[in-house]
Amino acid sequence: MHLIQVDSVQRWMEDLKLMTDCECMCILQSKPISIEKDEQNELILSSQYSTCDNLQLLLKRAWIISTELTRIAQKLEKNRWQRVHSMTVRVNCHVRSMINEYNSFTKSSSEEMHQLEKLLIDKCSEFTAFTERCLQTEDEEILKSMKSCVNETLTTVAQYFGQLIEVVLTHEAQNLLRQIELSGSLYITESAISSLFSLAQEGAHLCHIIAKEGGVVALFKICRQDCFRCLYPQTLRTLASICCVEEGMHQLEKVDGILCLADILTDNSHSEATHAEAAAVIAQITSPHLTFTQHLSSFLENMEEIVTALVKLCQEASSGEVFLLASAALANITFFDTMACEILLQLNAMKILLAACSDKRIVDTPYSRDQVVTILANMSVLDQCASEIIQGNGVQLLIEMLFEKSSSGNPAEVAACERVQQKSAVTLARLSRDPEVADVAVKLSCIPRLIKLCRSPTERNNSDSVLVACLAALRRLAVMNPDGLENSDFQQLVKPRLVDSFLLCTNMEESFV
Repeated sequence: MHLIQVDSVQRWMEDLKLMTDCECMCILQSKPISIEKDEQNELILSSQYSTCDNLQLLLKRAWIISTELTRIAQKLEKNRWQRVHSMTVRVNCHVRSMINEYNSFTKSSSEEMHQLEKLLIDKCSEFTAFTERCLQTEDEEILKSMKSCVNETLTTVAQYFGQLIEVVLTHEAQNLLRQIELSGSLYITESAISSLFSLAQEGAHLCHIIAKEGGVVALFKICRQDCFRCLYPQTLRTLASICCVEEGMHQLEKVDGILCLADILTDNSHSEATHAEAAAVIAQITSPHLTFTQHLSSFLENMEEIVTALVKLCQEASSGEVFLLASAALANITFFDTMACEILLQLNAMKILLAACSDKRIVDTPYSRDQVVTILANMSVLDQCASEIIQGNGVQLLIEMLFEKSSSGNPAEVAACERVQQKSAVTLARLSRDPEVADVAVKLSCIPRLIKLCRSPTERNNSDSVLVACLAALRRLAVMNPDGLENSDFQQLVKPRLVDSFLLCTNMEESFV
């Protein structure tokens, strides 16, 4: 869950109330306090919040329980029985609180859910009693024999807990999808889609549940109704999240989702925001990191019009974010099918992308430059690409990208800068088979920069992939212009086998004198 990836103090502040309530509930044995019947118990945190807030509360409580169960297993391994028992009591309270909270806001629950709740509560009570008996026993042999039973009970608690959470989340996904499908109200539909998006952000498992329950089908149904046009961006954003899992992709194929996306992208009456979110879905489903895109046969049928629309979106983008989404989709498509590169060449995409890079308002981050240089690298395998690059001052841009540095030190940004350096070197290596490109690169002092990246680990952020790409580019330029290197550089970086030069550069120690 993404809840883990936050500042630890912030995490503690958010959990503090939950923990405090847990202690209160422990003392009061889960009995609610209220003076009047219509007053909501303050200890039940999910009072008058929205469905989205309630689901977030449920997921937070579930995360805490899951973490506690893991810690119990660790303490049990070390035979720290006092800690095991106190943590077991705490889990017992959290489980009861979670069930009370959920039942206070859910409109309906199944018989299966009630049975699982009872099983889990009973097993937690049994677990607490068991660990209490262990606490009162000092005989090591008896404790050793009881330990396996405690482990078995802990496993059963974890299984019941997992099953209950699965049923609850499935139930909530079904409720939200029912609202989307049956409600004609714009407000209710928007609220349900927002809650669905929040669920999808919690990870691949939640996306799988939503897709399995028909989430992709319901959302594409919204995207085919003009009365919900104002909800298209939000709906498409949710679709992009769900389609990170295989089940989501299968559902997209079944409902002709590619055709729907193509229609949206080519319809000029839609807003730029809608086009951008449609591009985000395309970027998701064509991601080279996914292993289950092979079945998207319908994508090839609509590829030319999708690529055309994406190039137009890049050209007319009013912000860096829109350009990033459109260029990311194009970059992924160039991996997805080689025919895309030929289509891009016919559409003068090279010229459009190079022009965009000179506009700092549009291409304003290493992430955007990463997408552009990815497209250039994949297009550079075409022979016709060289003249386009020269005409658009592309060689100069690629050399500038060799100087890409992170301004913030953020790990994601640093990684993006490394990719930009690596891909620009790869592109230069590929294009330099053309003597004209190689000549331009040499005149623009490409060789000294490549040597610097090879010899100075800090310049490439100690990246081996950047080093390999730079060595390859340097060797290609050395073939085309052997007089451009000093003898020492030639002997160390060009003449040996690539692997020997690589090892030499990775073992170099920088002088700090």
